[in-house]
Amino acid sequence: MAEVTRVERTVPTVKKKKKVAAYARISMESERMNHSLSVQISYYSSLIQKNPDWEYAGVFADDGISGTGIAKRDEFKRMIAAVENGEIDVILTKSIQRFARNTVDLLETVRHLKDIGVEVRFEKEHINSMSGDGELMMTILASFAQEESRSISDNVKCGIRKRMQNGIPNGHFRVYGYRWEEDELVIVPDEAEIVRRIYQNFLDEKSRLETEREFAAEGITTREGYPWMDSNIRNVLTNITYTGNLLLQKEYISDPITKKRKKNHGELPQYYVENSHPAIIDKETFDYVQSEIARCKELGPLANKSLNISCFTGKIKCPYCGLSYMHNTRKPRTEYGQTLELWTCGSRKKKGGRCEIKGSINQGNMEKVLAEVLGLDKFDEDVFLREVEVIYVPKSYTLEIHMTDGCVITKDCLNTGHKDC
Repeated sequence: MAEVTRVERTVPTVKKKKKVAAYARISMESERMNHSLSVQISYYSSLIQKNPDWEYAGVFADDGISGTGIAKRDEFKRMIAAVENGEIDVILTKSIQRFARNTVDLLETVRHLKDIGVEVRFEKEHINSMSGDGELMMTILASFAQEESRSISDNVKCGIRKRMQNGIPNGHFRVYGYRWEEDELVIVPDEAEIVRRIYQNFLDEKSRLETEREFAAEGITTREGYPWMDSNIRNVLTNITYTGNLLLQKEYISDPITKKRKKNHGELPQYYVENSHPAIIDKETFDYVQSEIARCKELGPLANKSLNISCFTGKIKCPYCGLSYMHNTRKPRTEYGQTLELWTCGSRKKKGGRCEIKGSINQGNMEKVLAEVLGLDKFDEDVFLREVEVIYVPKSYTLEIHMTDGCVITKDCLNTGHKDC
């Protein structure tokens, strides 16, 4: 008898296509570089769409952005977000340098992609992030790319400093009151009047806050249309450019990888260029303003007449919190009572702040103690400011008075608040 075998119906399996994207980047904005970027985009678009096993997931391209960081690479971040949404399985890129010049960023990103099952293929180096030796090769080559970036940065800095030595600034920086015409700074009359007014207000002993409010009331704004703020006014008052001179290399980039900028406090040479452009403020006025700013900085809060301060402001310190004592007033409970002036550790003004020293210092009692220490019949502010360096409060109702001659005197200053009330 013939043997009969049943043949089951087979369903053909359809191979799932991989969703493939590409990443391209150039770090310099120029016509030649832009052409290079467009070539990369066209190349990868064509390459992915021609492969029958691949599904086109887009080409992400950052134009004119450094590869030493991720923060400013919007397309790179958009690509990573697409990966995390499951829209990409494979990423193609020309080389490690195009993907990242920062070794830490490269390895962290590739490891993150590997953990979620997405591979990165570097064409130039023939590296696949999923291969066994892929990470080792990436680490070595990324280190070379990072050091190459440092070398390029050093060469660029050298060129910039040579130009500075010849009195040539690094590019056309923005400064209120001037505009660039080719390589020359030219005064903008309307803005120059505002600059002169800021200086005149300072000479008239108006605070920056008063100038800020004055401009707000008159609708005077910055070049970008924003209200004038304290920081803007301070920058105008301290910018030597308004004297017709330039000070070059006031800031510098401390690390070419992080791009962190720092104020130049003598770490690098600065270059002073005299009479490089028309002046808005004469040098004598500018120098006087700088000396007054320095004097006010040394005085601290005492120099700010807009604050409600006294001779004790900044003079009474807490040795535990490191903060100054702050002034408080306590209103009387009855119409015949007396308003009390008290000083309390500044930590109590902060949310959740605590201090080991309990209680407040009664200003009236403190003045009596200080008058006795200073050998006066009545407390005198001028003598106090001249003779006393600082007052510490080591324990409740105790003053440790440090004199300017180095002598330290400890005195009790009992709080008689209840009795006074």
